[in-house]
Amino acid sequence: MPSDTTQTFPPPETGKATHAAPAPDGRKRFVRLTAVVIGLTAAITLMLCAFGLPSANSGPHQVPVGVTGPQSAVDSLKAQLPDDEWDVTAYPDTQALTRAVQDRDALGGFSMEADGVTVYTAAAGGQQASGAITALGDSLAERQSSPATVHEVVPFPDDDPKGTGLASAALPMIFGGILPAVVLLQLFPGHAGLRLRLAGVIAFALAAGAAVTAVLQFGIGTLDGNFWLTSLGMGLGMAALAIPFLGLESLFGYAGFGAGSVVMMFLGNPLSGLGTGPYWLPDGWSTLGQLLPPGASGSLLRSNAFFDGTGASGPLLVLALWALAGLALMVLADRRHGKRAAA
Repeated sequence: MPSDTTQTFPPPETGKATHAAPAPDGRKRFVRLTAVVIGLTAAITLMLCAFGLPSANSGPHQVPVGVTGPQSAVDSLKAQLPDDEWDVTAYPDTQALTRAVQDRDALGGFSMEADGVTVYTAAAGGQQASGAITALGDSLAERQSSPATVHEVVPFPDDDPKGTGLASAALPMIFGGILPAVVLLQLFPGHAGLRLRLAGVIAFALAAGAAVTAVLQFGIGTLDGNFWLTSLGMGLGMAALAIPFLGLESLFGYAGFGAGSVVMMFLGNPLSGLGTGPYWLPDGWSTLGQLLPPGASGSLLRSNAFFDGTGASGPLLVLALWALAGLALMVLADRRHGKRAAA
C-alpha cells in the first residue's frame, strides 16, 4: 500500500554564506561606546589644560606693590616695571607702605633711599610673589651699588616658614566637600533622606573644619591667628562644596553630581592659588579660580589665619552664594517630588 507520507528535503546549497541580522540595539551600543570614548578624551584634555596651562603661564600678573622714597626714584621704578606684571602704587612713607601690606592692599614694596633699598614682603600672602619681590629688590639695590634689606611684614609661623602645609590643604578641602556627599548619598538615599543628608553635611563641615585647622595650626604649625574663626571659615568652604553636590544630585541624579565633581577637581583645584596666591596665575584663570569654592576657601583661609580677617568679605560672599545655590537646588528637588506625589 503506497504511503501518503511526504518527505521534505533541505534546499540545495547555494554556496553563499548566510549572516544573522544584527541585534536591534547594536547600533545604540556603538554610539554609546563612541560617546564614552569622546567624553573621556575630552575630560583628560580638560584636565591637562586646567593643570598645565596655568602653570606654564604662571608668574607675576599685576601684583600690587608699593614704593616710597624720592619722587625721581619712584618714577624711575614705575618706568622699569612692566604694567602687566606689577601694579605699582606710591606711598608717602614706610609706615603707610607697611600698613598697606598688612591691609592686603599690596603684597610687598620698596623703600628707595640713597643709602640702599628696603624690601617689604608678606610671604603669607603669596610665597612666589614674595620671592619675586625680594629678587626684584636685590636687583634694584645692585643697580644702585647699595645693599638691600628685607623685612617680612606678614611671615609664616616659625614652625613652617615656607608655608608648605598651606598648599597641602587644597585636597582635604576639596575632598571634604566630595566625600561626605558620596557617603551620605549611600546611607540616606532618595528623597526621604534629603534633609538628613543636608544636616549631615553641615555637621561634617563643622567637625572637619575644626580637625583640619587643628592639624595645620597645632600639628604642622602652618597657620596662625584665631583657631575658631579659621576653623569656621574652613568648614564654610567644605559646606560650599558639599551642599551644591547634594543639590545637583537631588535634582539631576548622579550625572549632576559627577559633573560638579569634575569641575571642582579639574578647575577648582589647580586654579585655587592656595599654594601660590592668586596673583601668580594669569588674570582670567585667577578670576575664575577665586569664583570657585576652592579658590575662595584658600583666600578666606589666608585672611583669617594671617591677616586678622582683612580681605575676608569677598571670599565669604562667594562661599555663601555657592551654599545658597546648593540649597536652592535641594528646594527645587523637594518641590518637584511634592508635585509628583500629589499628581
